[in-house]
Amino acid sequence: MILTLQTPRPLSRLPRFLPFSTNASITLNQSQPATCTSPPPPHSQILSTRHSLLSRQFSAADLLRSHLNRLNLTEPHLRSFLHLPDPSDLLAQADSLDRRIAAGEDVGPLAGVLVAVKDNICTADMPSTGGSRILEGYRPPFDATAVKRAKELGAIVVGKTNLDEFGMGSTTEGSAFQVTANPWDLSRVPGGSSGGSAAAVSARQCVVSLGSDTGGSVRQPASFCGVVGLKPTYGRVSRFGLMAYASSLDTIGCFGSSVADAGILLHAISGHDRFDATSSNQIPKFISQDVPNFLSHFVSASSFESKPLKGLRVGLIRETIGDGVDAGVISAIHSAASHFEELGCSVNEVSLPSFSLGLPAYYILASSESSSNLSRYDGIRYGNQVYADELDSLYGSSRANGFGSEVKMRILMGTYALSAGYYDAYYKRAQQVRTIIRNSFTEALNQNDILISPAAPSPAYKIGEKKNDPLAMYAGDIMTVNVNLAGLPALVLPCGFVEGGTAGLPIGLQMIGAAFGEEELLRVGHIFEQTLENCRFVPPIIAEDIAS
Repeated sequence: MILTLQTPRPLSRLPRFLPFSTNASITLNQSQPATCTSPPPPHSQILSTRHSLLSRQFSAADLLRSHLNRLNLTEPHLRSFLHLPDPSDLLAQADSLDRRIAAGEDVGPLAGVLVAVKDNICTADMPSTGGSRILEGYRPPFDATAVKRAKELGAIVVGKTNLDEFGMGSTTEGSAFQVTANPWDLSRVPGGSSGGSAAAVSARQCVVSLGSDTGGSVRQPASFCGVVGLKPTYGRVSRFGLMAYASSLDTIGCFGSSVADAGILLHAISGHDRFDATSSNQIPKFISQDVPNFLSHFVSASSFESKPLKGLRVGLIRETIGDGVDAGVISAIHSAASHFEELGCSVNEVSLPSFSLGLPAYYILASSESSSNLSRYDGIRYGNQVYADELDSLYGSSRANGFGSEVKMRILMGTYALSAGYYDAYYKRAQQVRTIIRNSFTEALNQNDILISPAAPSPAYKIGEKKNDPLAMYAGDIMTVNVNLAGLPALVLPCGFVEGGTAGLPIGLQMIGAAFGEEELLRVGHIFEQTLENCRFVPPIIAEDIAS
């Protein structure tokens, strides 16, 4: 059930952080604990940062030092990051920004915003390992398009975050280097594969972060860590510089502590890229899909009408609130549906009979594509090399020593599915199922403006609990993989709590929209978030810091 929770006990006393919000109508009640007992979360850390800099209330260097202080105190407990640059390099960027502001120069909308980047997204100035030993120490000669665009708008990359190796996993336990802890309960997983990016935003080690989503790797950790996670439409954001796992499913997504922050970051990185043939206006059906102005929807809660979502048709996917889903999760989703009705929506259950087919189809297709994409890591073209007298031994030893067990298993599964005699039985049939799933979503979205479901069938579970039971871990992706198979956008935002840990565990609501319908998802998500009474999603590890 949804709980009213007790005041959490913070792990350590952290230095007071700078104000989050500059909007007078959206303030943080600092006398309340970090649970469902205080006003809604702040409007936007990105907009607050920009206002603080341009009004000279704080300098970029001040803001950076504040975040670095928190990062240094929380990182030994969370292990969100695989690579952190020299603080002096970050301060040099902040000082340069301060000089530009003092000189009256125009600065970008992300000026001074600290962005963490998942370590399977290439960065030219720090290592990019994909969480794998085979790429340990690798430094790309270029930035991924998403990173480049964020930097051009003033963002400061604060570090590279932990992940399951090459994005294959749901807990970060598949990382070759370390396991990240959940800021809500250090004994639990943060989700995956983008667990480091989600934990970093949840613990306010950065303002926003980039992750990747192949089958739910942004949305599931967003649910586990109590943050907003946005998976865009396939083709909305360039994949150039993203290490390929399953190319027809991979997307770069955004994490933020508010819907506004996730939307602003998406706006910054979206658009056509000549280096990615699948980016939006390269494909006929994507022509004219220009990047909309998402920012226009992020208005103060005081300006909402009494029924701000009147007339919106919301479909609750019946197959996501049945057997195999925790009772507390179902209760939280039903409460969210009731909140939609209070906002003026009509909420009806919809059935997607093909929903259960998504999980086996996804793992066949994703494993098949990964077996092809990861063939480049052979110690010759890419990857660390193990010396051998013969070429076959060099290939075998380099891959055996470089890849972890989960990656090896998926390569074997994919190679088998693509092998002669089995292609029609597995890969071709999975593609046929994918078409059925896409058509079922199209039909449902013709009758509803958005669809809703849990983002995961359970809250965050204990570290090690499912590590030796891969089928149980795969089953946790049932809520998310269908969206990737259909290429649709989805937004996850926290909607309540269930029992667990010292302060409860957050539950995420998944909102699914039509292709290139991010603007509507962000509008609806922002209104839902700002009108969700008596909830504040600040984890106990930093609760005292935020409340002081």
